[in-house]
Amino acid sequence: MNKSILITLLFIINLSVFSQQVQDTTKVYKKRVLASSEVDILASFYAQEGKNAAVTGGIGNEQLKDIAVDITIAIPLNDDDIFTFDGTISDYTSASSGNLNPFSGASNNGDDDDEEDDDDKTSSYNGRSSASSGGTSSVSKSGSPWSAGTGASKTDVWASGNLGYSHSSDDRNTVSSAHLSFANEFDYTSFGFGAGLTKSFNKKNTELGLTANVYLDTWRPQYPTEIHTYVKTNGNLYSDFFGSVDILDQNGNVTNKSGINTWKPINTTLVVNKGRNTYTASLSFSQILSKNLQVSLFADAIVQKGWLSNPMQRIYFKNKSNYYIGEASDIPFYTDSSKNNGVFQLADDIERLPDNRLKTPIGMRLHYYINEYLVFKTYYRYYQDDWGIKSHTLNIELPIKITEKYTLYPNYRYYNQTAANYFYAYEEALSTYDFYTSDYDLSKYNSNQYGIGIKYTDIFTKSKIWKLGLKNMSLNYSYYKRNTGLKAYIITFGTKFIMQ
Repeated sequence: MNKSILITLLFIINLSVFSQQVQDTTKVYKKRVLASSEVDILASFYAQEGKNAAVTGGIGNEQLKDIAVDITIAIPLNDDDIFTFDGTISDYTSASSGNLNPFSGASNNGDDDDEEDDDDKTSSYNGRSSASSGGTSSVSKSGSPWSAGTGASKTDVWASGNLGYSHSSDDRNTVSSAHLSFANEFDYTSFGFGAGLTKSFNKKNTELGLTANVYLDTWRPQYPTEIHTYVKTNGNLYSDFFGSVDILDQNGNVTNKSGINTWKPINTTLVVNKGRNTYTASLSFSQILSKNLQVSLFADAIVQKGWLSNPMQRIYFKNKSNYYIGEASDIPFYTDSSKNNGVFQLADDIERLPDNRLKTPIGMRLHYYINEYLVFKTYYRYYQDDWGIKSHTLNIELPIKITEKYTLYPNYRYYNQTAANYFYAYEEALSTYDFYTSDYDLSKYNSNQYGIGIKYTDIFTKSKIWKLGLKNMSLNYSYYKRNTGLKAYIITFGTKFIMQ
């Protein structure tokens, strides 16, 4: 009897251990969040033209071309964790940025004494493309706001990198994430970090997300050549490139550089605080209402502090006399892009804006699954900030599945906004104002964008390049037009590979 009891107890213990092992095995072999490494590559070409360049005070050539490549790599660290790297390189050529120094005909015949200028040591523009202080110079011909400037800042490379990490809970209802970012351009550097949390409820039919980010930027300020030189030489109009050029008044008459009726900027205080910090918080809510309908809501709060103006951008005042360098015969046609080829107006000041800004966009997305061939996607956003801008954005996309592997993406975007309290067109601002800008991105305008795209998808990744299986490939074209005259188009090509 005792032997039978012992055998029974041993059987129960072994059964319990086996059952526990089965449960443990079930926990170990859970489905991975990301089955294998993925590589996304996106290349784009962007081009624009317009007539309201901010670098030249609200009028002038806005031609710009940009080529960018973005690579995102997602690597599963284990069943629950994913590491991502996102890197972007953008190479652009800008006509208006080149006009930071429109006096490119200046030749250097003197000694360079500009090494002590901290702002210039790491910049692509340093004021030395004209003659140096104390030397003599000659200018064969000045530029105009309508010609593509040839200054060193005409071209530049913008680069950014982002390192991300995300962790999913065992039940896959909670995802936490964090990231570090870095970006650099010729006139600023940015460091960023942030974190997010996403929670799913109701059998994943409901999702709530919260993210927060901080970006700490540092300016390496670049200024219009004439203002930079005036400050550097303590207002000496007989040195640097001013030394052997004439300063003309509105009537084309040569002014006396020692007199009171000649050019000088109204403000020689440039960028003091070189920091520009941005703090963001975002809340999102998504709900599946039926098997065909999903709706998402979001709200953001964005706080910016520091030097929020762009020191490259000129301002011309209504209540100040105009002065020029170049061809006197072109002065009457200064704002005529077809007739002004050789005269440039000297700036009264640089753009100046408040050192803080609060942005509060809210919006929604609605996706309706019509049938297996057609989905209706909409996006709406309302935006306002404490600079006086209010805007509405509406986007509609209709993915059409034309075959098992190919999907067509026609889309349309409408946007309108009110002007910032501090926006003034060319020569509309007064020198008595505290803040002013002629940047048409802060003006009142509306825009339309039309796009079409096609996407190839192979969920089985039959096509391969080395150890990479091609999951999808896309090509998109968009045309953009503002009622202010700005026109642009962008072509993007993207691919996604799966590491096999």
